[in-house]
Amino acid sequence: MFHSSIAKTIFFTNYYWLLLLLTNFNTYCQNYNTMKFLLLMLNLLIFNVLLSASSINYEVSMSEPHTHYFEVKMTIIDYQKEYIDVQMPVWAPGSYLVREFSKSVEAVEAVFNKKMLKIEKLNKNTWRIFSQKAKEVIVSYKVYAFEMSVRTSFLDASHGYFNGTSMFMFVDELRNQPSKVAIYPYKDWKKVSTALPKTADKGFVYSATNYDILVDAPFEIGNHLTFEFTAAGVLHNVAMYGEGNYNIEKLKIDMAKVVEACTAVFGENPNKNYLFIIHNLTVGSGGLEHLNSTTLQVNRWTYNESGYKGFLSLVAHEYFHLWNVKRVRPIELGPFDYNNENYTTLLWVMEGFTSYYDELLLLRAGFYSEDELLRKFSGSINYVENQPGNKVQSLAHSSFDAWIKAYRPTENSANTTISYYSKGGIVANMLDLMIINKTKGTKNLDDVMKYLYQEYYKKQNRGFSAKEMQQALEKISGLKLDDFFANYITGTQTFDYKTVFGYAGVDVVVLSEKSMSFGVSLSGNVVRSVKRNTMAYDGGINVNDEILALNGFRFNDNFSEIIEDKKPGDVLEVLLSRDNLIQTLKIPLKESEFNRYLISSPKEKNSVYKKWLMVN
Repeated sequence: MFHSSIAKTIFFTNYYWLLLLLTNFNTYCQNYNTMKFLLLMLNLLIFNVLLSASSINYEVSMSEPHTHYFEVKMTIIDYQKEYIDVQMPVWAPGSYLVREFSKSVEAVEAVFNKKMLKIEKLNKNTWRIFSQKAKEVIVSYKVYAFEMSVRTSFLDASHGYFNGTSMFMFVDELRNQPSKVAIYPYKDWKKVSTALPKTADKGFVYSATNYDILVDAPFEIGNHLTFEFTAAGVLHNVAMYGEGNYNIEKLKIDMAKVVEACTAVFGENPNKNYLFIIHNLTVGSGGLEHLNSTTLQVNRWTYNESGYKGFLSLVAHEYFHLWNVKRVRPIELGPFDYNNENYTTLLWVMEGFTSYYDELLLLRAGFYSEDELLRKFSGSINYVENQPGNKVQSLAHSSFDAWIKAYRPTENSANTTISYYSKGGIVANMLDLMIINKTKGTKNLDDVMKYLYQEYYKKQNRGFSAKEMQQALEKISGLKLDDFFANYITGTQTFDYKTVFGYAGVDVVVLSEKSMSFGVSLSGNVVRSVKRNTMAYDGGINVNDEILALNGFRFNDNFSEIIEDKKPGDVLEVLLSRDNLIQTLKIPLKESEFNRYLISSPKEKNSVYKKWLMVN
């Protein structure tokens, strides 16, 4: 299989030799073998010219947006085969779940010279077009778009939005070929926002150097508000859809501060321009990173005092991904396989480190106080250490199994899994302090991120393995981390928080508390989850049980009142409905133990603390 970069290399090599041969034709053509060689080189040159000329262009229109259908036209040029297999991606990079985008595709047709071509569907996301070596094949299809998330596509009477993986089919052998995309907005819509470069002053036509670039640039289409600001020497455009309580002038200043803080970690910003697409909705769905853009979906009233810092933290998180995962990446995450899961054990670095920095950078940018940041760190530790799944699933397995567990939570997930976001952020925090302490304040985690960026992205132009990640940490810190990785990355041991935070003079108080917690989460009186090692778990309470009464009293989320005068060992009589059958369980009361971690800032700031939080 040839790709355009290979084809171009062969083309120019052959061109050079062909010129040399033709220039010295009389000398080189003294015998038959030389003439055969010349003809072979000429044929190879022609083949590569033809191959490198192959391309795919797309058109996207939306004639009836209220029906939620995008209409897509895909033109395959100079790919003259007996048949062409076109495929729809099954997932979107950055969101590790097979979403089966082909489920929303319908009315697939292909024509050549206005003649319908035969199409056979081979599997869930592959269509075979019997093109009979046609010079130009036009494939048309519709995409139903009514899932408002940062990972998918949405179209209604107010606007259109899509990610390329849920919109554009591809031909595997042409994935490295350039393409153009023409957008035809609905008749009353005037704006198209995307990070792809525009090819002309008029209309909405954009270019992409290959398929990866094409689908890594979401589109916002409609009459949305737009504004811009410059930060870190980069022009940033913002496409703002939906009403909200935002203040544009304030956003320009504050988002610029976040951009500057992110860029300072790596020392340079690789983009000439960047696009924020922001959807202001009733229910937000977070963000998704792209090479030089992001989509953020937030509650429309999030820009007030209580929610605004959360919004800025989301901005920092997705912008930090501009480096960490889009350029600094595991070797398994690119080039992408769009037909299958792309497994890696390093999402704790990609998402966990980013989660650490999205809080740390708000301190550096002036939005958090030191005490606020320490409370954030304390909250993460309390969440992780009191989740039963923390002792069941390692960080490496949490990363690897994201495809089947992280994005498909069940009622038992808290008992069996841990978030590579939250625990990965704690690992980043621990490593940062360990590096600063070991190097006597000359290095920190920023230096590791810089090294990964310079060495693997800029110098070697590739991702890194899990082993190389450990080697990078060891190279910068001077630490030997075999035991660290065995205990905390592939193992499930608890960090020695007192020692590590102690490097910065930060005191960690661990309060061991006991309570007779029932151990369930409820929706009304219906059990939605049961926490492991609690009285409900040990006593046989099931998810979907409807709790009717406790000890003869009607249950109305009044568990603590009913057991107020009880002690461990006393029996609780639970009347419940399970599958509409009434039954009684007798459950011994027991205490559940949990640890509460309190982190407080030191009275005197030592050199490790000052380097860690970059304060005087």
